[in-house]
Amino acid sequence: MTLTSFGPANLIKRSAETHPLTWRLRDDGEAVWLDEYQAKNGYAAARKAFADMAQDDIVQTVKDAGLKGRGGAGFPTGVKWGLMPKDESINIRYLLCNADEMEPNTWKDRMLMEQLPHLLIEGMLISARALKTYRGYIFLRGEYTTAAKHLNRAVEEAKAAGLLGKNILGSGFDFELFVHTGAGRYICGEETALINSLEGRRANPRSKPPFPAAVGVWGKPTCVNNVETLCNVPAIIADGVDWYKSLAREGSEDMGTKLMGFSGKVKNPGLWELPFGVTARELFEDYAGGMRDGYTLKAWQPGGAGTGFLLPEHLDAQMYAGGIGKVGTRMGTGLAMAVDNTVNMVSLLRNMEQFFSRESCGFCTPCRDGLPWSVKLLMAIEKGEGQPGDIETLLGLVGFLGPGKTFCAHAPGAVEPLGSAIKYFRSEFEAGIAPKSAAVPPLARPIVVGA
Repeated sequence: MTLTSFGPANLIKRSAETHPLTWRLRDDGEAVWLDEYQAKNGYAAARKAFADMAQDDIVQTVKDAGLKGRGGAGFPTGVKWGLMPKDESINIRYLLCNADEMEPNTWKDRMLMEQLPHLLIEGMLISARALKTYRGYIFLRGEYTTAAKHLNRAVEEAKAAGLLGKNILGSGFDFELFVHTGAGRYICGEETALINSLEGRRANPRSKPPFPAAVGVWGKPTCVNNVETLCNVPAIIADGVDWYKSLAREGSEDMGTKLMGFSGKVKNPGLWELPFGVTARELFEDYAGGMRDGYTLKAWQPGGAGTGFLLPEHLDAQMYAGGIGKVGTRMGTGLAMAVDNTVNMVSLLRNMEQFFSRESCGFCTPCRDGLPWSVKLLMAIEKGEGQPGDIETLLGLVGFLGPGKTFCAHAPGAVEPLGSAIKYFRSEFEAGIAPKSAAVPPLARPIVVGA
């Protein structure tokens, strides 16, 4: 699996000016430890933030740079930071790094944590300074054992160098950082479910408001950011707002660079740091190399299993939130998946919905009952035993489990690929409907949204 930023014929080289996230990567894929990281200008941004910048100035710089969350939601980071209370009397605050990364087909955060653990630590240190948080947690997917080992070693190195702990860099500021491995639940990617899990509770999302910035971990103000989001902070502080904005392609409303990838039966599956606004066609053809010999591209997802399917004709869309939005779905995590011509869409969707159904926390009825219902219908259609009205029932479920209809965003993300698959490949679903002569009473009366 390629984890570099090289383009065709290695014409594109990583540099600090163009690849703020990945220029320090080693060619051998080994982790960059403290001495090497500092030799590559590591922690210079933290020293600048501590010595030359007021805490509120750090927040404003991140806001002005236009940094948005890289976990999939894309909420402006500086705005989120600005929600933390200004009251200096509140001396217990928390910074959480969401490193759960259980979105199928997504592994970008894993690469950063395994190979550049100090970049994440520096990003959290600067963020903690800006937010006045005295303790931080990296909530890590439990299966990421190598990442856990590397992060724990990097934390100890930073402590020994006076970059974590008490009186950091002689500033009087204290910040402790802990690596917390989760038990393995997709729903922990939702920030309030993550908070519940960290507290030792069942990983159910919480009602909002109050938002974590007001009432978070153990009832205290808390900010939750994604791994890649936090890893952008040092470069913004070190090199400034104008430079950061200049990295994106013309036409992109999102600033900076993004870790993007392509998997599936492509010639060169991998992960690359690219400017926002690059087209999906460039990502697919120039970096991933197009489809392997003997396969053709049938469909693709732009950013994880919870994003809608697109067709080859959509490859000219720019890879940023608004660009992908124009063709009918979401940017998500930015790691795309190619679906080849041998894949049956009904089988693919049955597999996806089984995953999402299993990972539902079961808190709200639409998600708890609707997702298993979709699995039953898809299993019947896959076997050629679907009944008249089943496709309409599936589309009804897509409507009833859509945005604003459930307690959190789990179900809307789960049914988005289902709705798009039926839209573009309805004939494959219709092929699984039994002839009327073989019909039996349907599993349920078709749902009509709004009835």
